[in-house]
Amino acid sequence: STMLTLAILLQAGFPPGVINIVPGYGPTAGAAIAEHMDVDKVAFTGSTEVGHLISLAAGRSNLKRVTLELGGKSPNIIFADSDLDYAVEQSHFALFFNMGQCCCAGAR
Repeated sequence: STMLTLAILLQAGFPPGVINIVPGYGPTAGAAIAEHMDVDKVAFTGSTEVGHLISLAAGRSNLKRVTLELGGKSPNIIFADSDLDYAVEQSHFALFFNMGQCCCAGAR
């Protein structure tokens, strides 16, 4: 829950206001954040289409900094002379490492 997350952040020593959690949907909450003149930075993980919208909104507003992690999946490159059984085993591990919650999860 949002309140539990905020309580943990405060307990860890983050000053109030350093991290803000705004629940909601992209077209309403997300768009408002991306366009707001008092927001200085937006980080987003998701589709390339939405990342493009965020960068446009950042440019139209206050040229806020934007960090985007967009689209696709991380490929595994397996060469012809590879041990295929080992490559499959390691690819499986790469995808499900940390329950798949890894920015570089090898997914294809």
